[in-house]
Parts: sequence; C-alpha cells; structure tokens
Amino acid sequence: MNFAPCMKELLMEVSRKEKEGGIVPDPDLDAYMKATSINGLKSSLQTDYILKILGLDICADTLVGDPIRRGISGGQKKRLTTGEMIVGPTKALFMDEISNGLDSSTTFQIISCLQHLVHITDATALISLLQPAPETFDLFDDVILMAEGKIVYHGPCDYILEFFEDSGFKCPQRKGTADFLQEVISKKDQAKYWNSTEKPYSYVSIDQFIEKFKDCPFGLKLKEELSKPFDKSQSHKNALVFKKYSLTKWELFNACMMREILLMKKNSFVYVFKSTQLVIVAFVAMTVFIRTRMTVDVLHGNYFMGSLFYSLIILLVDGFPELSMTVSRLAVIYKQKELCFFPAWAYTIPSAVLKIPLSLLESFIWTTLSYYVIGYSPEIGRFFRQFLLLFIIHVTSVSMFRFIASVCQTVVASVTAGTVTILVVLLFGGFIIPKPYMPSWLQWGFWVSPLTYGEIGLTVNEFLAPRWEKMSGNRTLGQQVLESRGLNFDGYFYWISIAALIGFTVLFNVGFTLMLTFLNSPARSRTLISSEKHSELQGQQESYGSVGADKKHVGSMVGSTVQTRKGGLVLPFQPLAVAFHDVQYYVDSPLEMRNRGFTEKRLQLLSDITGSLRPGILTALMGVSGAGKTTLMDVLCGRKTGGIIEGEIRIGGYPKVQETFARVSGYCEQNDIHSPNITVEESVMFSAWLRLPSQIDAKTKAEFVNEVIHTIELDGIKDSLVGMPNISGLSTEQRKRLTIAVELVANPSIIFMDEPTTGLDARAAAVVMRAVKNVVGTGRTVACTIHQPSIDIFEAFDELILMKAGGRLTYAGPLGKHSSRVIEYFESIPGVPKIKDNYNPSTWMLEVTSRSAEAELGIDFAQIYRESTLYEQNKELVEQLSSPPPNSRDLYFPSHFPQNGWEQFKACLWKQHLSYWRSPSYNLMRIIFVAVSSLLFGILFWKQGKKINSQQDVFNVFGAMYSAALFFGINNCSTVLPYVATERTVLYRERFAGMYSPWAYSFAQVLIEVPYIFIQAVVYVIITYPMLSYDWSAYKIFWSFFSMFCNILYYNYLGMLIVSLTPNVQLAAIVASSSYTMLNLFSGYFVPRLRIPKWWIWMYYLCPMSWALNGMLTSQYGDVNKEISAFEEKKTIAKFLEDYYGFHHDFLGVVGVVLIVIPIVIAILFAYCIGNLNFQKR
Repeated sequence: MNFAPCMKELLMEVSRKEKEGGIVPDPDLDAYMKATSINGLKSSLQTDYILKILGLDICADTLVGDPIRRGISGGQKKRLTTGEMIVGPTKALFMDEISNGLDSSTTFQIISCLQHLVHITDATALISLLQPAPETFDLFDDVILMAEGKIVYHGPCDYILEFFEDSGFKCPQRKGTADFLQEVISKKDQAKYWNSTEKPYSYVSIDQFIEKFKDCPFGLKLKEELSKPFDKSQSHKNALVFKKYSLTKWELFNACMMREILLMKKNSFVYVFKSTQLVIVAFVAMTVFIRTRMTVDVLHGNYFMGSLFYSLIILLVDGFPELSMTVSRLAVIYKQKELCFFPAWAYTIPSAVLKIPLSLLESFIWTTLSYYVIGYSPEIGRFFRQFLLLFIIHVTSVSMFRFIASVCQTVVASVTAGTVTILVVLLFGGFIIPKPYMPSWLQWGFWVSPLTYGEIGLTVNEFLAPRWEKMSGNRTLGQQVLESRGLNFDGYFYWISIAALIGFTVLFNVGFTLMLTFLNSPARSRTLISSEKHSELQGQQESYGSVGADKKHVGSMVGSTVQTRKGGLVLPFQPLAVAFHDVQYYVDSPLEMRNRGFTEKRLQLLSDITGSLRPGILTALMGVSGAGKTTLMDVLCGRKTGGIIEGEIRIGGYPKVQETFARVSGYCEQNDIHSPNITVEESVMFSAWLRLPSQIDAKTKAEFVNEVIHTIELDGIKDSLVGMPNISGLSTEQRKRLTIAVELVANPSIIFMDEPTTGLDARAAAVVMRAVKNVVGTGRTVACTIHQPSIDIFEAFDELILMKAGGRLTYAGPLGKHSSRVIEYFESIPGVPKIKDNYNPSTWMLEVTSRSAEAELGIDFAQIYRESTLYEQNKELVEQLSSPPPNSRDLYFPSHFPQNGWEQFKACLWKQHLSYWRSPSYNLMRIIFVAVSSLLFGILFWKQGKKINSQQDVFNVFGAMYSAALFFGINNCSTVLPYVATERTVLYRERFAGMYSPWAYSFAQVLIEVPYIFIQAVVYVIITYPMLSYDWSAYKIFWSFFSMFCNILYYNYLGMLIVSLTPNVQLAAIVASSSYTMLNLFSGYFVPRLRIPKWWIWMYYLCPMSWALNGMLTSQYGDVNKEISAFEEKKTIAKFLEDYYGFHHDFLGVVGVVLIVIPIVIAILFAYCIGNLNFQKR
C-alpha cells in the first residue's frame, strides 16, 4: 500500500494554484491533505486512512502469502487490490469484481467510500460486481446491464425497474434489484417475473430488450450524446497531471529501491541459504582439489585447469535461481508498470544494483575459502585478480538469467531457455572442446561466450605466474598447459576479459529493461466454450430444439429432491450429525505483532465455539471478513497443519477419527485447486473413480457423474480444460462449480463448503444454492461459509452460526421464516436499531453487530449470546448429539481407502497420462531440447569419435558425453520442478479427501515419465551416434542408449525428490542448482576417480553421472587397443582409460546394475517424502 504512488507533487501544484487564485481551502480538508504529504513517516497518513476504511489495519504487518505460504485471508487480499488502486491520486477507476470474498457489510463500506470519492473529487468509476446487496446497488448512480456481449440498458439506476415494468416484468417484494436484473434477461428464469395480465407470456430475447432501450428516452439521449464529437477546448485548463508518472525520476528510483530492499529482507532466507550452500560446495571442492595432491607439472596443470573451470561453472550456475525468482514477480511488475506506478528502468536498475553486494559476498566466500587450499599461485595480487574476475562472472550470470526470464515470461520456458544458454556458453567456453578443435566456421562462438572471457582471465592469471615459468623444451610449463587447451594468450588479455564481461553485464541489463518496457504480460487465453454454446450464441439453435431442452433442464433443476432422476443423488449413505463443544484454536503469535507490543506467545483464532450441524439442515457460517469462518471449517474438517486445537468434536455421537471422517465428508475449499491439464468431466470422473465405494459398478458411477455434472450445470463446458487460475481455461465461476461437483460426486454424508458462491453472479449463485438445497433434501449434513448473500440465498438456509472478529460466536440457531428468528433475537437487545422494510437481513445483521456498533452501544454481542437461553438450548442439543443413538455403531471401513492400491494406481496413471499428453510446453520442449542439443554436439564434435590420437582427443570425446549427460539431466530436472510443484498442491487436497495413498500417486508420477525419457534417449543416439562416428556395433549402440536413459531418468526423479523436500519452486531451484554442482564435481570429468582423495571417493560412487559416463566411455573405447600419445607416453586407448580414469571394460556388468538401481532408489525416496512431508501451512 505504501508503495502505491503518493500525492506530494500534486499537492505542491494545488497549493501554488490556490495562492494564485486567492482560494482558502476547507480547514479539515487542508489539514488532511498536508498530513498525507509529511515526509519521514514509516507509512503516510493516506495509507493508514485507506487501511482503516478497508478494515486492513488488523493485518497491516502480515505477509500477503500464496497457496503454500499462509498469509492474509481471501477477502483481505481482494480489499488489498482495491486499496492499492485508490491510495494514489486516481481519477478514473475500473474495478472488476472487487467484492469477491467480502461480506456484504464490508462491500457496502467500500462502495460507500468510493461513492464519496467519486462525488467529491469528480472522478469516474466503473465497477463490476457479483451479487451486490440491494443497499450496495442503491449507492450507484448509473447501471450498465450486459448479456451475450451486448449492452441491454445503460442509464440511471432509478429508472431501470420502470424500464422492465414497461416491458411486462415486475420485480417482486423482498427481491434485490440486481438479482432481478440478472434473472429477468435469462431464458431459464424470465417467466416467473411476467406481470402483464393483458397478454400471455412469451420469451423476450436480449435483442428485443436492446431495441426497446434504444427507443426509450435514455437510449435516445445516450445516442445523441455519443453522436456529438468531443470538444477538446472544453478540457480543464487547470489539469493537475502533466506527465505520465506522478513522481520525479529520482523519487521513482528511490521508491523502487526501498521496495527492492524490503523484498530482499523478506526473502533473506533464500540468500542466506544460497550463501551457506556455496560455503559447503567450496569446502567440498577445495578438499577434492587439495594442494597436497597438486604439483607444478603438465599432468597436474590439467587438474588446475579443471578446478578453475569448475569455479567458473559454480558461479555461473549460482545465478540460475534468479530465473524463477524473476518470473514469479513479473505479474506484479507488469501490473504496476501498466498502471504507471513506475517505468521499467525504475525497477530494473535497483534490482541489478542491489544484487551486486550479493555477488561480492558469494565470489568472496568462494575465493577466500578455495584459493590457498587448492594451491593456486601464492602472490596476493593474483588472489585479488581471481576474486575480481569471479565477482564479475557472477554479476554477468545473474544479469543473463534475469534477461532470459524477461524474454520467456513463464517458468518452464525460462528454465529450458536458461539450460540451453548454459549449454551453449559452456560448449563454446574453450574447456570442454578447445578452440583449435572446433570447426573453423563455428569458432566465432568462442568469442561470443561470456564464459570464454572468464576462462581466459583465470588461466592467464594462474599459468603466467612465476612458478609456472620453468622451461620444458623451448616453452615454459605454463605456456605448454595453456597451448594444450588452446588458451595461449598474453597477460593483458586478463583486462580485456574484465572489460568484455562488464560489457555483457551492461548488455543483459539493458536488454532486461527493454523487454519489460516493450513486451506485454503473458496473454490470458479466453475461457473455452462448447460448440453447442457457440452455435446457440450465433442464433443457429433459436428455432429448433433448444426451448424444449431448456424446459427439461429447468424442470430437472427445480424438481424436488424426491423426484431426482433415477440413479441421481440418492446413492446409499449414512446420515451423520456433527457436534462440537468448546473448540479453541491457537497459533504462535506472528513476530510483527510481538514487535508491536503483543505480549502473548499464542494468538487465539477460535474461542469457545459450541454448536452442531445436523442431517437435512443447511447451516450458514457467517461473519465479517477475517472472523475465523474458514479457520473453524478447517478445524472441523481436520485440514489444519499447524497450531493447537482444543475441545471436542463428535461425528454421529462418536469421537471424530480423521481417517474415517475423510471417507464420509466432502470439503469445497475457498481456493479452487485442480489439475490444469485435464477437462471438467475428467476431473469429476477421477473423483468418482477413487471416492465412491468399490461395490458400485462402473455404469452406475458414470450415470452418477453425468447427474452431478447436470445438477451443477457443467454440461456446456464439460470438455473444457481446467487451466491455470487467472491465466487460462475456466473462469472463476466455472472453477467454483467444478470444485463443488468434485466433492458432490463422492456421495458424502457431510459436506463443508467454504464460500461456494464467491466469484459467482446472482444467477450462478442461485444455481449452486439450488443444487446444494437438493443435496440437503436427501438427508445430508451441509455447512457453508457465505459472504454477502442475497435475501433469497440467505433465506435458503435453515440455521445460522454467526461469528465476530476474534473467532467468537454471536449467534447460533434457526433462521426462521423470512429470517424472523434472527431478527427477533437481535432486535430484543437494547439499543439495536430495527431492520428497515425490504432490507437484506444478512447485511443488517452484520452491520448491527460490527465492531463500531459494539463500541457505540458499549456491549459485547458474544457475551450477550453466552448469557442467552439460546446458548443453553444449543448446549443441551450438543450434549444430546454427543451421545451415540441406540443401535448405532462407530464409523468403520475395512480398508483405509475406498479403492484398492491397484485401482488407485490405475486412476492416478490415467490422470497423469492425460495431463502429460496435453503439456507440450513441458514434454515437447524437452524432446526438442534434446534434438537441438544433439545436433549441436554432432556439429561441434564432428567425426571426433574415430580421430583418437592423443589424450586431448579422448578428453574431447569424453567432453561430448559429459555435456550431453549433464545438460539433458539438468534440463529434465529443472523443467520437472514447476510441473510437480503445481500437481503437489492438488495432491494435498486429494490426499486430505482420502482419495488415494501417496504411493499410488508417486508411482504413477514416476512411471509416466519413462516413455518420454525413452524418446529423449533414442533421439540422442539417432542424432549424435553417426555424427560423432562411433563404432557401429549393436552392443555399443545399446550401451550408449542405456547409459543416457538411466542418467536422464535419475535426474528427472531427483527433481521430483527435491520438490518433495522443499516448500516452494524457488527454493527447489536453488537446491537443484547446488546438487548439479556436486554431481558435476564427482562425475569423474574434472577429477578422475584415481585422483579423488580417499575421504571423498564414496561421493564418486554415489554420483549416478559417474556411472553413466563410465558406461558410455568404457563400452565405446574400453576394448580398443589402438596406440595414442598420452602425456608424452605411448599407450593403448584401453590402457589409458584404466590408468587415467580407472575405467575397466570387464566392470561394465556392475555399472549396468547400478545404473538401474539408482533411479529406483530415488523414486522410492520421492514417494516416501511426498507422502510424509507437508509444506502447506494452514
């Protein structure tokens, strides 16, 4: 809120013009305006004032949070979005569904505040609302009524009912105007509002209403206004805004800089984690390349070269997590940039500048720890030169990955592009294949790789030192080592390298700024609609068939639950009551609250909650936003993962046991969490397959699925993909209905629904509530938390549990006809105002019990309730329901899950298969990456497989195998992270619902990868094998395929394992990048097995890549007896492999077994961790 633009500059302009015009402002307004512009405060008065209006002052210091991290509630998030917009000097407000997740009283306050803002400041506001209460609707001046993409009415609110009365439709008493307007233009609901006695009802189409509006006085007036061109000379001469941004460039930069520092403080764990990780990697590296094992000669020069290159790779890959961190922030950056909060440079410069101290720290840690332990040249100047070069490499790396994230914009595309970039930069960096060995037409690639300059700078700094100046023949030892790698440059190339790297850094940061300036945020794809719906909209079905279908549809919807269609919602179930007595819930007090003087160690969110939910009775759970409604529901359902729960909960008179309770209950969560790549119908089928008892045959299940889809009106979109929230696929309303369908299809005895009508318009909400009433009519126990219900929806409930802030009860009991019992109860309390005629009882009830009303009357509604007879009656009822009925028995199921393990596995595999097949961004990208990379290897290492004459030729071929194994592995590991992380949130919901064992999910997830990895390994062999001219024997081809297949499989499963061990994708990316460095170091490429110190040799054997490389190189050359010159000696290739790498051809059988065992072990670990670790904080 503090970050949103301030008004300081405007205020100075206003003051100047007031003095010029001799205007004396209103003293109160003047004091407020001046107070809002005081400098040096932690937060401006403006911010505090808006926070108070929106009721956000109670959570001002709480993190916003995300689906995994606990933060503010859904309603508070919605209000925060509103606050961010109105806190600045805004003159035109466009607000989309701002009341979602808010109670009607809070919505009324916010719209009332906006009404004053618009009327006083002469601003313009266009607001779309779902289910506005009558008193909220009355605050508006004009209304735009839309249907099928056309405007039906656009004019004053006062005249709209008259307009429809002229058309023959009347709004009944106790019906909100907004609800009436949405239903009167719907074909299914229009008939019940027909009021004309002169002629019989016939459907009035949208186009007929539009024609009628065009001919009415307001339609004609609107047409006349729009036909006149706008006269620019009428524009206000004294307009206050002259430029795009409300602050000076320095203030913009300063504001963005302060926010970036704040975000880095909040994200400090990530940076501390990265630095700690670097210390560990440095410790491992320096003890592998330890100086006691390194002497100054040509052979050891090769190891020094390897250690320098390894340092470069570490600091290059250390910037990789910047990808996912930047992508996760792009949505907010684009939103704020488009709203002219700041230009792109105001964000990019601080984000680049503030990463410099981190780069300094990381390069300093690495150089300080490793330089003297590894045993580089001891001169202090050379130490600082290595430090400077590694520092600039790190800055370049971070800038490069930031730039890639801004171009690709999504996690999967960014990770793939990032991996390709690392691959290209490393291949052309001059170590894996020296420049003289590259095809001459590709040698320009050597000069455009940033890593080349790092390699030149580090090697020149080390090998031109005095200790390498011993003569060996007619050249120094240092020159000999440099020449063998094609890096024989003069000393001044160190400074050229520094200049080149600074140039790259500037280039990447300029590119980052340009991308954010000119690229738009990732486009949201439109909601999918079925072809039937499309043809209906085109008017092709107006004349035939559709009216009859509609009549049948409405008939089945309105028909009583007794007449539910055969095979409908009446599968056998056991009616169960829920009784809860003195339920308390505590969490640890947030640090921010303790800093503000809150002394208690525990914060109480629920206090002495006693009540009951009974079969056949629909209970509403209400209260202001943040009162603890969702918290109570989570506690009753057993969904809380933290905090302390006290009190007693009984199901059917017996103490609640979570395992059996999950089998008989359904929970529609506030956040609609579904797998994005399967259709609506498949989502419902999956739930039915796993949650209905195994005794029910497939045909009955299919009929039941169709019945539920029909009841919740999902027929039209049943073939649509679910998609990602707010990005693709279903709209909020469709997603909400799918959530309900997924739970209904489980045929539960008890259903909890957290805000089932939030995000729906009045008609859709009525459809959902009608379906819910049908469910209650079958004898089920249903409880819903609900925000701002219309009169109709509110009075569809039988009982009400009303909560106030602090998680205390202010009412629990029956609603009565036309809410009479609730109204009687509150009106009997002295001082409470009487309800007005036709006023929404739910809104009135929240208003009269609000915190301000309590303060005004000097009473505590929770205390009054505890002293009432109603409370005593509820206690008696709870006691009665807490003892089991005669002849009843506790819930018992012979098995833990409704389906056996094999059925669970089949269902999960079916869902994963559909999901994978529809994810080309993940699967096709991987296969294309392998194909393109294999072609690059083939071109770069053309025919190297048969040109083996020296040790460098063996190193080159081994480099080709190492690069392929490493990068195909890294790409698979990195791209699987976001995919599994998305599915994990779905897993948490489905696991709580008792759908399947985590083992069934894990093995399906593991198995579905096999065919895709098989294809990658085949593509690799088909492309690289002939291009590198390897030996054409079936045995060697098989080994090349088998080693690569097992290697990619291992890396893929490693990615899954890392996700199961970390709370979010960002942290998973950091852990993954550090595991790459370890796997890299012990792969046998930088340091052969025979040169690894004995205290680290176990790591070599644990590293799967070392076995894969052993299999690939030994199977290809372990039996070749051609003589080559190796370090100025003559020996056969097979002997060189044994002496230098320790690879023996007769050991290949063991290698093969290990290559199969390692992925299996990692897959089992993944299955165990995903089942036993829960990072969802609730």
